[in-house]
Amino acid sequence: MIQIDLCNEQDVLAVDELRLRRAVELVLRQEGIERAVISLAVIDDPAMHLLNQRYLDHDEPTDVLSFVLEKREGYVEGEIIASAQTAAATAAKLGWAAENELLLYVIHGALHLVGYDDLAPEARSQMRDQERRCLSEFGLTPPWSAETF
Repeated sequence: MIQIDLCNEQDVLAVDELRLRRAVELVLRQEGIERAVISLAVIDDPAMHLLNQRYLDHDEPTDVLSFVLEKREGYVEGEIIASAQTAAATAAKLGWAAENELLLYVIHGALHLVGYDDLAPEARSQMRDQERRCLSEFGLTPPWSAETF
């Protein structure tokens, strides 16, 4: 059983809760996770700034944070926190819908929960490939290329 609790704590962007839950479930199932408890929060930049400062000591907002609380074979418990405000701003620069950018953030956060990383170039490339694959399940192609990152 996969349980995904979603909390929308912002008023910048309309949130398609079902779509975001489907994205998390897609990532988990593709990685063989059959049981999960995931907390998914959509917040604004001031709230994200506080969390990023508190947990990562970065004095700025960010797009998405994820925290693995427990992980074992076939199970993960964790949190994904995405900024709707950053999604809206970034989407405007990239020329695609803010809702799609937010979907990407949620996918990205879920990929972190299942073990993907984006610090080293090769790992980042693998993560981008997975992001593209997940986005394609929603009929989307990201407006960036591998060279963008």
